[in-house]
Amino acid sequence: MEFAGGETNGNPVRIEDARLLAPAIPTKIVCVGQNYLKHIQEMGHDKGPLPTEPGLFLKGPNTLADPESVIPYPAFTKEFHYEGELAIVIDKRMKPGYENPMDGILGYTAALDMTARDRQREDLQWIMAKSADLFCPLGPWIETDLDPGDVSVKTMVNGTIRQDGRTDDLLFPVERILSHILTFMTLEPGDVVLTGTPSGVGEVFPGDRIEVEIEGLGGLLAVKIGTRPD
Repeated sequence: MEFAGGETNGNPVRIEDARLLAPAIPTKIVCVGQNYLKHIQEMGHDKGPLPTEPGLFLKGPNTLADPESVIPYPAFTKEFHYEGELAIVIDKRMKPGYENPMDGILGYTAALDMTARDRQREDLQWIMAKSADLFCPLGPWIETDLDPGDVSVKTMVNGTIRQDGRTDDLLFPVERILSHILTFMTLEPGDVVLTGTPSGVGEVFPGDRIEVEIEGLGGLLAVKIGTRPD
């Protein structure tokens, strides 16, 4: 089946009979930390002034995981955490100084920023905590007609809502995030930008099912946590 300009040809396949892959192939995944006030508070980072610009970090393309994946519980952590997020998928090459970054967005999807929280606290850098294999499930698809200004971001663990935020609470909205990235970094087609996570992050264990629901996306990102190596 081919896709171009919104038209398809070939034999359709029922979604129940298909295996969905991650809907983007990024050269990099750019993430914003501490972008919801209540999340800043729950992490204990509210003693000083609030950030004046988006705080960025990277996840490597090796972190990409398909929707409905099984994410192995890492052997190197004792605190495996979920962070549900709205993700931006980039449509065109934008070099530093690009003036209209919203024009370079293909659409939006759901993401999980899986985190080894103990490693995040202990290590000088976040590479091990944030950028291990399969630490960024993405999907189930890209919604091209979505206003990111005020949509709900929910994360459920085993059917119980753990995170329930709205993007109008973002300290730095989508356009501000992209403008900041484009002061120094080129974004390529397929690159993904995670906009931050609401309050309610927490631990998951082998056998847990995590679902992320973005209002207007029309589907759930869902993954399962696998067993921990002996």
